[in-house]
Amino acid sequence: MKKTYLILALLITALCTNAQVRMSLFEEFTGENCAPCASTNPALNVTLANNSAKVIAIKWQVPIPSAPSNTWSLYKTNQAEIDWRYKSTGYNYPSQNTPTSSITNGINSAPAGRLDGRHQWDFGAPQDHPFYISNAVISSAQSQTTNFSINMTTAWDPLFNNCAVTVTVQSSTAFTASGNLVYRLCLVERLINFDSPSGTNGEKDFADPVRKSYPTTVGTGTALTSMGTLLPGTWIAGQTQTFVVNCAIPSYIYDKGQMAFVGFVQEDGTKKIYQAARTLQPQISNDAKALSISIPSVGCTSTLVPNISIKNNGVNAITAMTITPVLDGVPGADIFWTGSLAPTATTGVIMNLINTSAGAHTYSYNISGVSGGDVVSSNNTKKLFFITPTTYFAGPVNQGFVSTTFPPTNWALFNLDNGVNTFTRSTLAGGYGLSGESMLFQVNSITNGDIDEIYLPPTDLTGITNPELRFDISYCQISASSKDSLKAKISTDCGNTWTTIYSNGGSTMATAPVNGATFFVPTAAQWSTTAIPLAAYANAPQVLVKFWGKSNVGNRLFLDNINLQQTSPLSVKNTEAVNLEFEIYPNPATDEATVFVKAAVNAEVKISVMNSIGQLVYSNDHKLNIGSNNVNFDCKNLAAGVYIITLQSENKKQTKKLIISK
Repeated sequence: MKKTYLILALLITALCTNAQVRMSLFEEFTGENCAPCASTNPALNVTLANNSAKVIAIKWQVPIPSAPSNTWSLYKTNQAEIDWRYKSTGYNYPSQNTPTSSITNGINSAPAGRLDGRHQWDFGAPQDHPFYISNAVISSAQSQTTNFSINMTTAWDPLFNNCAVTVTVQSSTAFTASGNLVYRLCLVERLINFDSPSGTNGEKDFADPVRKSYPTTVGTGTALTSMGTLLPGTWIAGQTQTFVVNCAIPSYIYDKGQMAFVGFVQEDGTKKIYQAARTLQPQISNDAKALSISIPSVGCTSTLVPNISIKNNGVNAITAMTITPVLDGVPGADIFWTGSLAPTATTGVIMNLINTSAGAHTYSYNISGVSGGDVVSSNNTKKLFFITPTTYFAGPVNQGFVSTTFPPTNWALFNLDNGVNTFTRSTLAGGYGLSGESMLFQVNSITNGDIDEIYLPPTDLTGITNPELRFDISYCQISASSKDSLKAKISTDCGNTWTTIYSNGGSTMATAPVNGATFFVPTAAQWSTTAIPLAAYANAPQVLVKFWGKSNVGNRLFLDNINLQQTSPLSVKNTEAVNLEFEIYPNPATDEATVFVKAAVNAEVKISVMNSIGQLVYSNDHKLNIGSNNVNFDCKNLAAGVYIITLQSENKKQTKKLIISK
């Protein structure tokens, strides 16, 4: 029996002296004005979520490349702490984007990552850009041994305005720090979904941003000089330290139901993090959450009856609440709901009938007067965009996105899953370099599979006998396998049914080589023009046309010069006028291009070609017969670039662009 006890005692001793199970900490330095951050974070968040048993994430919203101009932003509400954590005058993480680059002081680029306070390449990543965080990199960090274990418990006040966090840190073996050993405690919000971006990069969804740290020390003025609780520098096996941190919750917290505390043990001499832990989110007593609105995106009548959905996000049953509808910013009559909505349950509510005018609209509702009070008010509102095409505007439609208004007047944008980015106006490039504006579908910054739509104005094609949809497009894949897609669809029954008139994607849609290194901005030569005949819709009095885009997290897709118009507008002034239609194919071309001309009568025309700097590179007269004519054009000796082909008849001049690529 004594031998058995001895073996058991030795086993217990061994278990106590073995390294503790490790939870790694990933810190991202990201920014609300940082475009690369917006494109990196969706995939990064998926990777972190898939490894939630190995790693905890916190996000510092740094002012790189600039601070948001909004008074309220994730950075500005927590500016002093964020500045201390990323700056060389604060915690002074060393910046070195790759193992061979020079070392600078402080975080100087975004997005940037630190894994357990160390460079990501210590665990197998090629550099510190969060794009390179992978399952293997996280597993490598989490497999490192650690001396410490952490236990945290929380005690909240009834309104969740204050919390006492009890922390116990235990060492399994003897340990001596090479610098200050500090326990840092951060309050994060697990997920924030804003209705509109807080910065300029379009991000509305934020995972695990640091909202406050406890405790903090302020030096002269308001500058932060330290953050955290000092721990002993020397530990013996089995030593524990327990302390309580009283945390006042800041008023700018967006959703109290998303709050969690993240704590970690960090040695300031080496900046290594030895262990991390996170608390669960609080159990909110009373909380009604606005979930959804059911209104057709296209309302075919001026009268609609919205259906809404509300969830009980608290632990107590909801027996009463007030729901206020708002149409285009104008509140309607309140609806007083009574019943018994159990915790986690949802209920549907049929709202009052609304009358709308023609055009784009917003509809929202707000919840108030919740039985027992409502602890979280930030989730009480939901908004929806829809259009009522009761007025169809006379065609044609011609849009080059020159105006800063977006969506353009009478257009409508639908971000169907309320994702981070969607169709936007861009000033990066215009079609064929002839302007500086276009429409950008930010497939590089959108969650994989995100679908968004943008509608042209409801159009009356009466008098347009041979309509077509024409647009310029430029697209670049981020890899050979990326397959972002674009469709154009048309409806003549107010959106009840749609016909796809254009569908393209991936390599067949690309107008530029694969580029996985930089964000794509097209040159003048990296555009093509698509013309879709719509003869079946001649004189149609009620036409809806929309572009449908789906992201595969590629690079970028640009659209410009979107026209819904007559294929070849007639400008006949007398009986001798020549009616000509012409196209160029292939376009882009390499060795040879064909000018296809359709003539209503026998005619003579001059075809000339001019390069981008105005030099005439070809000019010749051609006789045309009634019907179809092909004129071949040799491109072998011409440099790659944009050329203007002019077709000149006796009383009419037409031009088109030709791209020559080598």
